[in-house]
Amino acid sequence: MTNNNALAQARTLEPPSREASLHRYPSVAQFWNTHRNTLEEAWAEWEMENKGELPILDESLLDPRLRKAVNEAWENPEKESAVADLWEEIIPGVYVAQFFDVEKLKDLRNYLEAVANSQIPKRAPYGIQLNRYGMMLDPRSEGHLAAPNFQDFYNLMMERYMRPVARLLLDTYGFDSQTFGFSIQYNPDKDKDLHAHTDASAATLNININLPDEKFTGSQVDFHDKSTGKTVPTFFEPGKAIIHRGNVPHATHPITSGQRSNLVVWLYGERMEIPRGGASSYGKFAHATAPESDKQTATARQRWSVPSTPKDHFAPF
Repeated sequence: MTNNNALAQARTLEPPSREASLHRYPSVAQFWNTHRNTLEEAWAEWEMENKGELPILDESLLDPRLRKAVNEAWENPEKESAVADLWEEIIPGVYVAQFFDVEKLKDLRNYLEAVANSQIPKRAPYGIQLNRYGMMLDPRSEGHLAAPNFQDFYNLMMERYMRPVARLLLDTYGFDSQTFGFSIQYNPDKDKDLHAHTDASAATLNININLPDEKFTGSQVDFHDKSTGKTVPTFFEPGKAIIHRGNVPHATHPITSGQRSNLVVWLYGERMEIPRGGASSYGKFAHATAPESDKQTATARQRWSVPSTPKDHFAPF
């Protein structure tokens, strides 16, 4: 039964300090776990209270060409090549495409702005400053954005789009039953860059959600091509996404002006399982890999399917 006072209660909570969060003091996890039910109920109450004002988050936010190709592939997996054709390969294991419709990005940003103004405590990813758009998105994470309509959209994005695309481009079938996600904003005065690292994921999808008039300089992402030893720079544009294997080394340059806002989502297997060679320098379960011999070669129909594996409770951070 929903507690109709949950929203008011949530707004009186004093979230952990920035210092405590950055150092991951035990009291931080204790705060989020203690108040998890109240916060989840508060998000549901907040969404109902603002139902007529919040933008609708649905499939129409995605790029029309991607949406058409993906929907046709779900109907007939043999048409999946049309999805692959939309993605440009930068280096082996790294692809770029338009993910969100630029004209619809304002709806997503308006929703996130309302979230930022909600006065409900929310947790930013550990290791970054508590900026306006930094928050956890997946239910496995403490203090996540538990608004039901947002979660419906998040699940649609992961289940219907990211997972089959990752299977098609990156051959992640068998290591993609679990999801993880967060948002982040780069600013010249805080969270300016991210040093060279790999991800504790089988696949990472990094989507820019800047509006067309939100210009920034710097903040390019460099990917290291292991086959040639070269570093290849990539630049984000509104609605553009980069999908890559988690084991591809990459680094973000300092942002020098403006702001860059992104959604970052991961796929991996049970208990943080990722393919051999995908061990990460980022995340507490970085050692959890699976033998290459366990990897399965999927058929088109298998790629366009939803795993029956239940969600576990492991989170990289």
